[in-house]
Amino acid sequence: MGAKSEALARQFETTAQDAVALLGTLSDEDWKRVTEGETWTVGVTAHHAATALEPITGMVTAIVSGQAQGGLTMRGIDEMNALHAKEHAHCTRAGTVALLEKGIPAALAAVRGLSDEQLSRSGSVLADAPPMTAEQIITMGLIGHFDSHFGSIRQTVAARRSP
Repeated sequence: MGAKSEALARQFETTAQDAVALLGTLSDEDWKRVTEGETWTVGVTAHHAATALEPITGMVTAIVSGQAQGGLTMRGIDEMNALHAKEHAHCTRAGTVALLEKGIPAALAAVRGLSDEQLSRSGSVLADAPPMTAEQIITMGLIGHFDSHFGSIRQTVAARRSP
């Protein structure tokens, strides 16, 4: 484990803990509100972030092991996300929290297991984007992804609760 990977893991851990805590504060009405950013319900947005943990962690692992293929495109990801939103329109908070409780420790273990040299390895993750380092995937894919989606959830809930 390197110093950078531990710092990244701590940053993601804080972000993830805040996300799980936020889910515990939501009412049933909040769960069904539509976010402005994603135009998905709060529930689908949280479920999306939870289900993305495994594939994003897989991208990091692929880059580090030199097996990143770059087979995905942003259009393909958008299509998968739209399908996910439809298929999981009625996801539950308990199911989403269970996904987070499984995915967060696995992501943290993967990040903490990396050396600084491994963080600097790069590979093609998306066919329509330049190669990325493992550190960039962690920063944008894990930390940034959670910040973005759970920030959107916070804004949606805060807008309802404002006088």
